[in-house]
Amino acid sequence: MGRAFTFPGQGSQAVGMGKALANAFPAARELFEEVDEALKQPLSRLMWGGPDTELTLTENAQPALMAVSLAVMRVLERDGGFDWSKHVQLVAGHSLGEYSALAAAGAFSVPEAARLLKARGRAMQRAVPVGQGAMAALLGAEIAQAEELAKEATQGNEICVVANDNAPGQIVISGHKAAIDRAAELTKSKGIKRAMMLPVSAPFHSPLMQPAAREMEEALAKATVAPPRVPVISNVTVEPTSDPDTIKRLLVEQVTARVRWRETIASLRGRGVDSVVEAGAGKVLTGMAKRIDKDLPAVSIETPQELEAFMKTL
Repeated sequence: MGRAFTFPGQGSQAVGMGKALANAFPAARELFEEVDEALKQPLSRLMWGGPDTELTLTENAQPALMAVSLAVMRVLERDGGFDWSKHVQLVAGHSLGEYSALAAAGAFSVPEAARLLKARGRAMQRAVPVGQGAMAALLGAEIAQAEELAKEATQGNEICVVANDNAPGQIVISGHKAAIDRAAELTKSKGIKRAMMLPVSAPFHSPLMQPAAREMEEALAKATVAPPRVPVISNVTVEPTSDPDTIKRLLVEQVTARVRWRETIASLRGRGVDSVVEAGAGKVLTGMAKRIDKDLPAVSIETPQELEAFMKTL
C-alpha cells in the first residue's frame, strides 16, 4: 500500500492549535518546547492563547504550522509504532509545508527548520512594502483561464501571476495590487465566477518575492540538510527529490515560484500512492485532495482523537 503524508501551508493556522496534542501527549509537548527554545520565543503560548493578529503574522504562522505538523509526526513515531520504511512512500508540503515535510522526513533538524521558517516569514514580509502587493483567489477558475487572466492583467511594470494552482476551481493569483485589482475586474469576461481578495500582507509566490528568495539562499547555504528518509515531492518541479543540494536550490526557487498542488496530488497518484494523510493544523489539503481526485482516500490528523484513530490503522 502506498501512503503519502502532506503538510499544510499558511492559512491553516488558528488560535488553540496544538494545545490538545500537548495536553494529551508528552512527545508533542516536548516538540513544542524544542521549537520555543530554538526561536528563543514562547511561540506555543501564542499558538494556544493568541492574539490571532499576532499568530497570523507570517513570521509566526510559518514556524507555528510546522510545529503542529511535527508534533503529530513525533507522537506517531513515539507512541504509534510509526515506521518510515513501512508506513510512508512519499511526502509533500504546501509552500511552507515543504519545510515541515522535509523536517518530518529528517532532512532538517527541528530547531533548524523552525529558524529557517522564522527567517523565511520575515524575509517574505519585508520583500514588498505593505500595500504594494496583493493576492486573490479565483473562484471557479481552471488553470488555463487563470493564466490568460494573469497575462491580460499584467501591464507595464505591474506583475500578475498564478501563485497557487491548488485544485480545480481553486486558483490564486499574486502580484502588484493594481494588477490584481485589474484581474478582479476582468474575471467575468474570462468566464470566472469572481476574484476574492485574500487577507495577506505580501504577494507570495510571485517574482516580487525575489528579495526574500535572495535572503533564503543565504540562510539555506548555512543550513545542514541530510537526505530525507523518503523522497519529498518538490512544489517547484513536482518531482521526488532526496539530494540535499537540490533540496536547497528548490527551496530558494519556491519563494517566487508557483505552488503546483493540483499536479502534486496527481503526481503522488501516478507514483502508486493510494491514500493521503494530512498531518497538522486544519483540513485544507484534505479538502483539496478530494477535489483533485475524488477516488483518492484522504484523511487529516490533528486532534488526539484523530491521532488515536489513525494509529489503529498502522
